[in-house]
Amino acid sequence: MAQHEERDLLMQTAHPSSSACNRLLQNVNLIDGSGSPAQLCDVFIQGDRIAKIAKDIDAKSCSADDCLDCQGLTLTPGFIDVHTHDDAQVLRDPSMLAKISQGVTTVITGNCGLSLVPWVTQHPISPLDLLHTTEFKYPSLQLYADAIQAAKPSVNVGALIGHTTLRAASMMDLNQPATHAEVSAMAALLSLAMQDGALGLSSGLFYQAAAAADANEMKALTRVVGQYGGVYVTHMRSEMDSIIDAMNEAADAAQAGRTPWILSHHKCAGPKNWGRTIETLALLDRLAKTQEVGLDAYPYSAGSTLLRTDLVDGVIQILITRSEPHPEMIGRYLADIAAQWGMSQQEACSKLMPGGACYFQMDEADVRRVLQHPLTMIGSDGLPHDERPHPRLWGAFARVLGHYSRDENLFSLPQAIHKMTGLSAKRFGIQNRGIVKEGAYADLVLLDPLKICDKASYDNPMQMCEGIARVMLNGNWSFEKGECTGLAVGQFLKRKSSH
Repeated sequence: MAQHEERDLLMQTAHPSSSACNRLLQNVNLIDGSGSPAQLCDVFIQGDRIAKIAKDIDAKSCSADDCLDCQGLTLTPGFIDVHTHDDAQVLRDPSMLAKISQGVTTVITGNCGLSLVPWVTQHPISPLDLLHTTEFKYPSLQLYADAIQAAKPSVNVGALIGHTTLRAASMMDLNQPATHAEVSAMAALLSLAMQDGALGLSSGLFYQAAAAADANEMKALTRVVGQYGGVYVTHMRSEMDSIIDAMNEAADAAQAGRTPWILSHHKCAGPKNWGRTIETLALLDRLAKTQEVGLDAYPYSAGSTLLRTDLVDGVIQILITRSEPHPEMIGRYLADIAAQWGMSQQEACSKLMPGGACYFQMDEADVRRVLQHPLTMIGSDGLPHDERPHPRLWGAFARVLGHYSRDENLFSLPQAIHKMTGLSAKRFGIQNRGIVKEGAYADLVLLDPLKICDKASYDNPMQMCEGIARVMLNGNWSFEKGECTGLAVGQFLKRKSSH
């Protein structure tokens, strides 16, 4: 990256990068996010928008305030992290270094049924406490959006509304299916949020707080989403033995609401299910013939979630990332802890709870197969509040570009960029982002495709990736020389068909 910084030739510096102005990026190798091949050109940015894309744009004729020679660098749209749990993080740490340093300019919050909106409490139940315990103070999406605008994060934010959060705000007993009155209450809250610009609904039937929800409950909520043109995103009831039943359940709920369905962090978990992505992806292809379907994935063979004894099988490795009663065990493997304590792994897991862990539950061939599928978008699914997070929080996007695209040739660089930009924007209904075209917002990444690589590891997860030279957000440089500039301001992105 330093070599590129030395090549940066600022022809005029009367207007520094502290505010959006007219900028000319010359000699870029442009990958526009559509999946099309790269092209060599110049890109002129006027304020927060891309004004012109052509060869040999004259700086004087377009009144550029500064010009940057980008020879040797690739220009792409800003990446969209479609699967995050950054709901509170964008408020608590607006620099969002883990994301902006990877080229991420937009995060989608509210995944897995977990959102800060619309529940006000000082004592969030599990798994809502994954989002952080002090930020459940927004009864409406508009108030959350206002808080984001005030925080001025280094990324744009689009929000899903979590089904589990709706349950917590509307029900007395989460271990039961919702009554007719409770479903009506959830539907009313969801409708208000959709009117405020929510992108859609997410669910996490995998978690105990939502597991009792039945088909009637889910279909009633997806019908609300469908009325407003939103999407239904789900962490399914099972990613293990009964994964096919769970997929059909989710697809039926989306079909009932006439809403697009997005399958979260698709995997076939547990050794007994390794190789079944051949089966699950074939089912997705069949379903895609009759309804709009999408999916996201992260480029690792380990997942990360709460400590749960039902996920401890004595076969897979489990790395502890968080433990409230035993923080001294963070960063150690469950099998070693169990041996030290002289008990079974399930007993040790119970003793460590509440907490979180990385579960090495996937097969690499399945990971590659899912990443390669044309419907797959990229999402980090990082947990920013874990003391020792999964490396995907800091490295997911760089790992796709460096390891899987360049080194493993799993897909071309334009295809990889499409999976994290244009495809994501289209699927979530985000207008004029995720694409480099005239009139689009200037969310841009300058990267070195030969150097891009993830540095975060399970042993040392909070490491910035390499190969990202600069990141632009809404016309301002938000990241350069390995640091957040603090100059760019992210926007709250409302659904394009917001009523």
